[in-house]
Amino acid sequence: MAQYQTGSLTQVSLPFNFSGMNVFVIALRSGSLWSKGINSSFIEILSKVMTLPYLKRLVVVYHNLGKWSSKYSKVPGYSLVSPVVGFNVYDSSNTTTLSNKKVTLNTTSEPISIYFSYVEAEDKNVTKFKCIKFGGGGLVKINNTTKMNVCVTKTLGSFSVAASSMAKKKRRIWKWWVIGFVAGGVGVVVLVLAGVAIVNTWKRKKIKTMEKESETGMTLDTVWVGGDKMPSASMIRTQPILEHDYVS
Repeated sequence: MAQYQTGSLTQVSLPFNFSGMNVFVIALRSGSLWSKGINSSFIEILSKVMTLPYLKRLVVVYHNLGKWSSKYSKVPGYSLVSPVVGFNVYDSSNTTTLSNKKVTLNTTSEPISIYFSYVEAEDKNVTKFKCIKFGGGGLVKINNTTKMNVCVTKTLGSFSVAASSMAKKKRRIWKWWVIGFVAGGVGVVVLVLAGVAIVNTWKRKKIKTMEKESETGMTLDTVWVGGDKMPSASMIRTQPILEHDYVS
């Protein structure tokens, strides 16, 4: 552990095939963890916390799976809206090598806060989100959240923020319903306008036909009826004819 400065957060270089993931480590003395805790942009551990079992030196390893989150972690009925992040604590009593021995933290007084750099969600209602904890053996624990980009815990592990897949599906259905309603309304307006245009065209053709017939027959006058010009035949009075009765 000589390459990591005690008390400083240091990023670890990863192989190219892990591009998109981030790993940070911070080396501490147990006394510093007890008196100061850890406060960074990724994780907050308040003071009065100690390791179980007790260690003189420890290393906190923080990971962010980034774009790999959805490939490594699946939760039935939920969609992840944040990267999977988490931390573990290791024994670093040997200052030259990092032990693979994991230890736990005694956090009976105050919980640990895990911060997420971003949460991809249109709805900002915090009550619709859940904090997902991924445990060993594929175990998943789901808790409510108090802040959209924060999970609180008293145990170590990996965490993410998730939203119900059903709620997302309902929003998608509602979106298409609105689009269909608007499209249907526009369609009705178009049909009405088309109907009016057809009626007006028919009336104009009818008038032209009647005017054409009047040119080949008797002269028709024109009158205005309800705003439309209509042909009208002139009144011709029929001359009376006297009837003669013959008596035989």
